[in-house]
Amino acid sequence: MKLRPCIDIHNGRVKQIVGGTLRDEGDRAAENYVSEQDAGYFASLFRKDRLPGGHIILLNPRTSPYYEETRKQALLALKHFPEGMMVGGGITPDTAGEWLDAGASHVIVTSYVFADGHIVYDHLEKIVRTAGQRHLVLDLSCRKRDGRYYIVTDRWQKFTDTEVTPRLLGDLASYCDEFLVHGVDVEGKSAGADEDLIGILSSVGNFPVTYAGGISSFEDLERIRAISGNSLDVTIGSALSIYGGSLSYEDVVAYFRK
Repeated sequence: MKLRPCIDIHNGRVKQIVGGTLRDEGDRAAENYVSEQDAGYFASLFRKDRLPGGHIILLNPRTSPYYEETRKQALLALKHFPEGMMVGGGITPDTAGEWLDAGASHVIVTSYVFADGHIVYDHLEKIVRTAGQRHLVLDLSCRKRDGRYYIVTDRWQKFTDTEVTPRLLGDLASYCDEFLVHGVDVEGKSAGADEDLIGILSSVGNFPVTYAGGISSFEDLERIRAISGNSLDVTIGSALSIYGGSLSYEDVVAYFRK
């Protein structure tokens, strides 16, 4: 189990938001924390602490008047940690190459692949050809409905008809290098990890999967370790002290170094 850091960028600022509250209309979101530091600061910190494999997420759509400022922040982060972080947020075959050329280790894709509410395999195969399987991460972030987890797209605003199951994970693993999964219902709430979802994600075995959502204590980390058999990597956002939370960033880094 490894720590995968995150830099979420919204309206040109590094933020932590409450999952499921993001709205394209008016570029609104319920905010847990808005940093005075730019994205380069956090990328430099993660590079210094030898924490590769984290993700940078652009939370504004291309149609937003804030998109260019958000994009500039993402590029700044890559400049400070080249080949050390992944980039996601509206990635398509037309844009994947520019992010890889700018220093992203991988591109993270959801909405392009899960278009019109379901998996579009033509799109999936096209992004694989464009980015290359070893540079592609599939974001399977999901929300619970009727007791099951369904992938959500368009900055977690739209449900698809694709249920997250061990079989789905096995089928999609042949197309990408890793999975990134936010438990959107608990994302940004620091109320504990989604243990049911973690159980599903643990079925993949040795395939790299990063879980994000609700982690707020070392007890949460120990439960994830036990449920997953130490197989999942994790992202901690708003609970970390660098993002205004009560969990010491330095102590968390030390925990994973052990």
